[in-house]
Amino acid sequence: MAKSAAHKKRSHQLRNTGKDVTTFRNDVEFSMHVRKTKTKQEKLQQHQNKHKKHFQQGRIPDGNAFYIA
Repeated sequence: MAKSAAHKKRSHQLRNTGKDVTTFRNDVEFSMHVRKTKTKQEKLQQHQNKHKKHFQQGRIPDGNAFYIA
């Protein structure tokens, strides 16, 4: 494969000055966004919304969706 122009410049600088510019690259070692854990109330609300109710509570006694008529 052919060398890119950037690779040619890096190898040229390494040959002439002895500096490897790839060592000067900045590696990000930390996350830029904030992670926070959910509160107990948020967890309970998520659980309640995840398992949605398929019938109205109170209309059917005992909360059973199926009943024999």
